[in-house]
Amino acid sequence: MTLEPIKRVVAIALGIGSAANGAFMLAAPPLWYDSVPGLAHTGPFNAHFVSDIGVAYLVASLALIARAWRPRYWPAAVAGAAFMVGHAIIHVLDIASERTGNVTVDVGLVIVPALLAVWTAIPGKTDT
Repeated sequence: MTLEPIKRVVAIALGIGSAANGAFMLAAPPLWYDSVPGLAHTGPFNAHFVSDIGVAYLVASLALIARAWRPRYWPAAVAGAAFMVGHAIIHVLDIASERTGNVTVDVGLVIVPALLAVWTAIPGKTDT
């Protein structure tokens, strides 16, 4: 049994979720900032910074969606997952140094999706 169909479903779910998050960040940065539990603990609102990260989420989401659409596009998903993993590492360091506002949010909305993105990006035998 191959896990490829499951990987594709997970990649599309992550892609849609990340696209929604990125679009929200770009469309309403102050509202997005106020909506994330514990985020205000990390520092003052910066619209430019929120928008930059929103663009990164949109690009990563397109890469994951490309992987779901055409499995041979797994290198795009690797690039998208790379952003998500880098972002997750920052959150892990924040947790370790007790600089986070909400560990549950960090784990559930940043770290776990990054790990899933890596898993979906790994090519299967038929993806090359």
